[in-house]
Amino acid sequence: MTLLALESTVIAHGLPYPQNLETARELEAIARAHGVEPRTIAIIGGEIKIGLSDAELQHLAQARDVLKLARRDIALAIARQRDGATTVSATMYLAHCAGIRVFATGGIGGVHRAVGSRQAAESRDDSLPPADRHLPTALDVSADLPELARTPVAVVCAGAKAILDLPATLEWLETFGVPVLGYQTDEFPAFYSRASGLRVSARVDSAEDAARVIKAHWDLGLTSGVLVCVPIPHADEIPREIIEPYIERALREAEEQHIVGGAVTPFVLKRLAELTSGATVRANIALLKNNVAVAAEIARALWVSGYSH
Repeated sequence: MTLLALESTVIAHGLPYPQNLETARELEAIARAHGVEPRTIAIIGGEIKIGLSDAELQHLAQARDVLKLARRDIALAIARQRDGATTVSATMYLAHCAGIRVFATGGIGGVHRAVGSRQAAESRDDSLPPADRHLPTALDVSADLPELARTPVAVVCAGAKAILDLPATLEWLETFGVPVLGYQTDEFPAFYSRASGLRVSARVDSAEDAARVIKAHWDLGLTSGVLVCVPIPHADEIPREIIEPYIERALREAEEQHIVGGAVTPFVLKRLAELTSGATVRANIALLKNNVAVAAEIARALWVSGYSH
């Protein structure tokens, strides 16, 4: 049986009720329609769950005080018998422990834009190469990136979240040896937008092509994950020139309100939904569905090539 891992933080923290529950059910249905069995991963009452019942999905969608779990937080949720929704890093780790090789998500975390962004922008040297010019002065790096560097799971996403420093994120992935594959694209997708102006390390044009590269990577004994980046469908994208002013405003508000660390992303995503009258939520749901369909095909192709699950 071919399995596909799905995260749960999108249910507990990413989307409002009842859209979160409806989307969770739809994502599982899409995976099954593509011949793959979904495994939504979470911790319920301190117990690791590799696959949730419908009642458990509904519980996560409506429960309050659900922990947002990165890898470091898994033990805490277990020891204190708490409910926890897994982010990319926690889902990758638990999927790997369960022998699941492919994981579908919305967008990965990455290097955050510099704190005090206006001052940082003024201090940047425009004579430097673009990638160096965008490196922030104080790094705030998501736990997703080191997880990608050390855990051999293929992560299918729509790039990194658009609120991040995308050039710095790609630099980090390159430095730590994580292949970044563009699915039918030469550019790194920018979550809500199809293009970022940044090139991926290689292009793949089919699930079978992606599976061959992933298999070759792991057959070499390399232990990092592989990132497969799928652009949001044309009909659902928000062009970068439209979304960027809203992102800058939301980030500025977060800075003014002294919101830091793991609280930044939920705050900014909520503000973007408000500022765009829900357009970002609709785009998020559309890219999630698209990513699951592609990930299911890659999981099947990997299974055919000899990798279990």
